[in-house]
Formats: sequence, structure tokens, C-alpha cells
Amino acid sequence: MVELASHYAKARDIYPQDRLMILFDIDGTILDMRYMVLHVLQAFDKEHGTRFFRKLQVSDITVHENQVDRLLAELEIPPQKQREILDWYNQQRWSSQYILHSHIPLSGVLEVIRWFQLQPNTFVGLNTGRPESLRSDTLRSLNGLGKEYKVQFSDELLHMNPSGWEQEVGNAKVAGVRHFQAAGNRVFAFVDNEPDNLRAVSQINPDQEILLLHANTIFESKRTRLPSHTAKGKTYDLTELIPERALPQHIQFVWHGINDEVNLRQFLASDITWGECDVRLDPIGNELILRHDSFVEDPLDLDEEWLSLDRLLDRLCKTGKSVKFDLKAGGILVDQVLEFVDRYCFDDARLWFNGNVERIQEQGFTKLLTAHPNAILQCPVDFLAPLICCASEKAKGILDMLTTWGMNRFSIDWQNENRRTFFDQMEKWGVEVNIYNVPDLESFLQAVLLMPRSITSDFNFPKWHYYGRGSGQDDEHYEYSVRKVSRKK
Repeated sequence: MVELASHYAKARDIYPQDRLMILFDIDGTILDMRYMVLHVLQAFDKEHGTRFFRKLQVSDITVHENQVDRLLAELEIPPQKQREILDWYNQQRWSSQYILHSHIPLSGVLEVIRWFQLQPNTFVGLNTGRPESLRSDTLRSLNGLGKEYKVQFSDELLHMNPSGWEQEVGNAKVAGVRHFQAAGNRVFAFVDNEPDNLRAVSQINPDQEILLLHANTIFESKRTRLPSHTAKGKTYDLTELIPERALPQHIQFVWHGINDEVNLRQFLASDITWGECDVRLDPIGNELILRHDSFVEDPLDLDEEWLSLDRLLDRLCKTGKSVKFDLKAGGILVDQVLEFVDRYCFDDARLWFNGNVERIQEQGFTKLLTAHPNAILQCPVDFLAPLICCASEKAKGILDMLTTWGMNRFSIDWQNENRRTFFDQMEKWGVEVNIYNVPDLESFLQAVLLMPRSITSDFNFPKWHYYGRGSGQDDEHYEYSVRKVSRKK
């Protein structure tokens, strides 16, 4: 992925006006064919009333989909049954039923494809050894898998093998590259899991303008057949592919939890414009403080110090940053926050108010709207997930009601298992969406690929030299100490 990112950047720099294209093989490169093997073999058991594969797991399959005879021998299935199973497997595995229902993508590959499809004047082509007879089923299957990732494959960007099953596959791959080049595309990369196919393409790539990438999954041809300059890898890692400088400019990024001096310093030193603070009343109720957890969930520590809203707004006002308030209560808290905002003269373009509907209620949101009609007014709507999935019109009615309260953006938890379906429906309704609770860099980049209006994240991204105080990958935290540094006069 590092080499791919670098090669793409160079190609775009050298050929700024050209149609750049990356080509992907399908089987073993986009699709994890172990799932197809497992699905078809278990279907044999169901069809024939046998139990040969009841304990078979995907991790047990270490052979190419064309070498299932070796797997059957390893499982010590009687030879006569092996022949029967293999005949049935070969008859069924490329039927429409199994193409449409048994194929699973490799982890991260559709996100990588989505990234390139988002880039200007850049296209993703498919260069497969599958025969032409599977064109319709191939597109239906891949577009079905790609839907939730916003990935779509078109007929004109699919090249298939004109020679038929397993015939002259290397020549078909070369023909595919030439086909797309003749159509006006500059092919800058080709990804395939078979060394023989990469070697065939290398013969028409003497100047190495096409980066050859080996998807090191399960393959038939010998590894020694790989051209010496091939880039090799086992994972499609977005964090290695997408640099910070390439983030879309129209997405608003929000640094979550600017509730203490250390996190405030990290935020002020970053290029992130928006910072979110959690506003609540102190235990006595005389001061607005910044604290994520309530005192009921996390009782007051005798040595606890907190950052005041007053100090935060003073720093943000002086540095030109924008502020997102996560209001932990309604009533008097809303009134006091508005007083502080007026004191520091933030204009509406730098203000964002977020709160739960049950806490702020219609009266609180109306106050915020009246005081700052052009600010962002938002509430989380994860409670609508069940309705959006099964009774979308009822969900739309609730959103319309909240819009009359002044809401102009709605927030979705990244951890919501239905987030992609949820987001798609909100997008169809033309509703601005914020994605929050994004814990690490990989999740952050996956959220970016959905292209929401905004993303709120902990920015605990050491790879980008950001160290937010929120929970990172595997719930790891980065701890910091604040110390004064004396300066000589």
C-alpha cells in the first residue's frame, strides 16, 4: 500500500490530465475464495445428507479453489466420495447461485477501491480470467458486495477472458491491459494474486510504468515466477494508503473531548479546525466545566482538576479555532453557555451545538436557534436505527419534527452495526450527517470514505503524530503529563 500510494502520486504528478487507471483481478485479489469453497462444500452436505464438512472452517482451507482435491484428501474422505464431491463442486461453483451468494471480499479491498474511485480522473478496472459467459453474474455479485461501501463496477470497465475457462489466462491479462490503454486510460497499477499473470503483464511493461502488485493470498503458480520489481503484500491497509494531506476538504473534522489542558494543546497544535468540549455544571453548580463523564458514572476525585469553559473559549477565540459544544444538560446550562458565547463574540460560522433530545428538549433547541440561527444545531439519532431499517417513513417523520426544532445536522455512532444502511438512507433524504465515536485511524478513514458532512473523532492517531486523549485501538490510551518549563530571560 505504501508503494501504491507513492506510485499513484508520481503518476498523477507526471500526467496531471490523463485518465489514470488501476486494474484489479477478481478471484483471490478482490474475493476471498475460501468462502466460496466452504459454501459449496457445505451445500454438498445439505444436498446429499452427508456430514463431511460440518466442522470445516474458513481457516482450514489453505488450497486454491482449483485444488480442492487436495483438501478432500487432507480431510481423509473415502476416494469414491472424493470423486463424487469434486464432480459436484466443479459443476456448481460457478453457477449463478454460488456466484451471487457465496463470495466474500478480502478485508479492506473495497475500501481501497472506493478511495481510488473517489479520486479525480481516476478509474478502477477489472481484469479477470473469468470467461465472458459470467459477465452478468460477475457484475451483479460485485455490485451487491460493493453497495454498502459505495463501490460500483461498470460493464465498460470489466475485461474478461475471451478464450474460456482456464485457457490462456496470462494472454487474457495482457489483452486486458492493452484494451484499457487503447480506450484512453493510463494504467498505473495492476493487482493480481497469480505470479504467472504478473509476469505476463511485466513483458509489456519494460519501463515499469505499471506498478505490479502481488496480492499474497492463495495462488496456483509458483512464487518464483514473480517479476523482481513486484510489490507484495497480504493486507489492504488504508492507513498506509491514504495520507493526511489527501483528506477531502469538504468534510468537517472535529477533535473530540477538548476537556483538559493537554488535549487542548494537542488540538491547538493540529490543523483540525473544530474542537468539541463536553459542558456540564460543576458539583456545586456555580461554574461551567468540561468533563465527559457525569459525576454519577464517575464520582469526583478529591484531587481532580478541570478545565473551565471560560478558559477554553478564551484560548479558542484567540487562536481562531471553532467550537462544538456537547451540552450535557438543558435548562440553565443552555442559558449560561449562550452567555459565554456572547461574551467572546464567536460568530455563527464558528459555533456548533450538540445535545441529546431528551436533555435539551424543544425549548432548549429553540433558544439555541433563536440566539444563533446560522450555527450548526445537532442531535444524535441512533435511536432511529431500528425504524430506518424497517419503518423508514416513521423515522423520516421524526427527523422532520426535529428539523422544525432547528436541527440542521444529525449524528450517527460509528459503532452502530447498521451504520452503513443508516447513513445511506439519511443521504437519500438529503440530510447532513455527522459520524461520531470513531476510535482509531483505520475507522476514521473508513468513515471518510462514506463522505459524511463531518466526523468527530478522538484523533488518537500516532501514525499522523496526533495524540488525542480518547480511547485508541484495542482501548489503549495515551497518557500525558503537563509540566511547566521555565525560560531564561
